[in-house]
Amino acid sequence: MPVTMKRLLDPDSLRALSRGCAILGAGGGGDAYVTLLQVLQATEDFGPVPLVDLDELPDDALIMPCAGIGATTVVLEKFENGDEGARLRDHLQFMTGRPVAALMSTEIGGGNGLLPITWAAAIGLPVVDADGMGRAFPELQMVSFNILGQRAAPMVMCDEYGDTVLIESSDNHRVEKLARPVIVPMGGLCMLAIYPMSGRAVKDTAVRGTLSLALRIGRTIATARREQQDPFEALFACLRSIEHYQHSRTLFDGKIVDLRRETQRGWAIGHVVLEDIAGRDQMSVTFCNEFLRAQRHGRTVAIVPDLITILDRETAEPVTTENLKYGQRVRVVGCSVPPLMRSERALAVWGPRAFGFDEPFVPIEAIPESSPAYSREQS
Repeated sequence: MPVTMKRLLDPDSLRALSRGCAILGAGGGGDAYVTLLQVLQATEDFGPVPLVDLDELPDDALIMPCAGIGATTVVLEKFENGDEGARLRDHLQFMTGRPVAALMSTEIGGGNGLLPITWAAAIGLPVVDADGMGRAFPELQMVSFNILGQRAAPMVMCDEYGDTVLIESSDNHRVEKLARPVIVPMGGLCMLAIYPMSGRAVKDTAVRGTLSLALRIGRTIATARREQQDPFEALFACLRSIEHYQHSRTLFDGKIVDLRRETQRGWAIGHVVLEDIAGRDQMSVTFCNEFLRAQRHGRTVAIVPDLITILDRETAEPVTTENLKYGQRVRVVGCSVPPLMRSERALAVWGPRAFGFDEPFVPIEAIPESSPAYSREQS
């Protein structure tokens, strides 16, 4: 059945969406500016892309979640050739025996929030206003689709040379283990279609309205800057008006004084150290594509799955992990996420211990703002 068309993503909307996706990406998901240039060109060439709500999807429609996978550092140097979306769709249709009715982001964060729109423009399909995280994560099983029982496979991976890899498995964790080594010979970055499912399944498992949220965030910051208002005050007012993101605040204000970043096994891994302008306090932020944990004096002040993002301290423009540089003056911002992302079942997949941190998840609103940090000994 055809998908009902609704809103069109015009160039102004795409620019706002790019900024919002970069903020929700928690530093990951790929460079949103590079992908913005791609999506602006695609929509100029092929026309604007329709954005549809979950409830408009026919229950029997086949939806194709898709994204780029690999180290975010590679995104700045390795571009697609433009036909990846069509190849992913064609192979997925061959494997499932069904026509794809719409594309959807697996993660709203960073460039991956925009990439499906680029492909949708070229192949004439709409994009669903939802994703599987409400942010970005570095591994394929770290999506709401997985924790709510959907299969990752059949999965299709492709690169700019026309190489294509098809993966079939009944175990979503094994899909990640099988896919990760393939990324390296594909140059550290490739494109994929994963978790193909019906419109009914998407309604039951996706995080709703995340493209609209990213649009709202991006427009809020743009308006504040245009009207010479404080973009951080505007951002926090926007987030606090949304139930699931209402707990948000500045965690640190300073400059980058140390940075370690390495491309390993298809990820950008490292940490960044910030110092306040007076030189009296420090914060360290650990990342694996995305910012995962922020600490002051060895104590955690925010931790995955809550959002940690780094923004330019004057403009509130988001800084992704691959764009961190020594001397940048920034603010570290923490924000709550939807309850689904904090459920016990979800934390077993993307909580602190899934990333090797030997500590429990503590919601950002449970850490007193007046306290310099949360200590495990207090839990």
